[in-house]
Amino acid sequence: MKAVIIERFGGPEVMEYRDVPTPECGPDDVLVEVHAVTVNRALDIHVRETGDGRHPVLPLVLGVDPTGIIVAVGANVPQSRIGERVAVISPLRCGICTPCKNGNPADCITPVHLGIHRWGGYAEYVRVPAENTTPIPDNLAFPEASVIFRHFPTAFHLLECKAGLTKGETVLIMGAAGGLGNAGIQVAKYRGATVIAAAGTDAGTALARDLGADEAINYRTENLEARVNEITHNRGVNIVFENIGAPDLWPAAFNSLGGGGRLVTAGAHGGGTVTLDVKRLYRRKLQLIGGAGSDPRDVEATTKGAASGKLRAAIDRVLPLSEVAEAHRLVNERVVTGKVVLVPERVLALN
Repeated sequence: MKAVIIERFGGPEVMEYRDVPTPECGPDDVLVEVHAVTVNRALDIHVRETGDGRHPVLPLVLGVDPTGIIVAVGANVPQSRIGERVAVISPLRCGICTPCKNGNPADCITPVHLGIHRWGGYAEYVRVPAENTTPIPDNLAFPEASVIFRHFPTAFHLLECKAGLTKGETVLIMGAAGGLGNAGIQVAKYRGATVIAAAGTDAGTALARDLGADEAINYRTENLEARVNEITHNRGVNIVFENIGAPDLWPAAFNSLGGGGRLVTAGAHGGGTVTLDVKRLYRRKLQLIGGAGSDPRDVEATTKGAASGKLRAAIDRVLPLSEVAEAHRLVNERVVTGKVVLVPERVLALN
């Protein structure tokens, strides 16, 4: 099969598009013919550059969120699954930590990430445990499905499971132009919240409004904290959905919380080391909650919302897999609004 391989860390030139052996299924695996996979700043670009402290295993095929069609199954997987249109849900569970052994794989302590610790979806085929695939709605094309099942389960997890979002609350979505921010806007609106979206460009704020945000703020040209106070009549927001971790943006986002507010975060591409006003934290009874990943309830909610047409993917462009270096450049230089999706040439030829 054709795949994009990295054997060392570095610039886009370390990605080699070449022939490699097609994976073979283990007893509990399925082989998925990849029809789409997205480009992610942290889990693809940062891992390719330095490993990002995630201890990736080289040589490596990147790609955390492939979607496609099951074309082969292992001995313990029903043959009837062949032909299913599926999304791959990462991370994979380690199977050896205490939560996994006790039947709670969603709480896995040492998850194995597709595209980091084992070969991912920048390829024509990917081998994954059958339990890490989920059927995708018939109304979703594969590029849209890759985007939706990459980000929406995490958005549901952060807003509902971690922050306890209830109908009628007000949510500030940071990084609204990015994939997770896009999902956060839509999930919050889907659950009946008022949404203030914040992005660093006018194109980003326009996209946020198109996705349903009630208000949009360009935090590079406007005073974020002042605008939030103006919009909320100085009450602040109930929840801040933070996925940037930039030292210059964090204080205003944190200060936008009203009394008893919750800040949830699952991102740090802005640096990840920030200052914290501890007095404000305890005097206003605020909560800071980290919580990447998702559980089966979040995947189920995503599937239901996508099937209804109420959740949609924001895609900037679709490129052939062989143009992976250009895809990384576009994402790294922040010249796109929405996701960049890669599709293997053999799939493009069929369409």
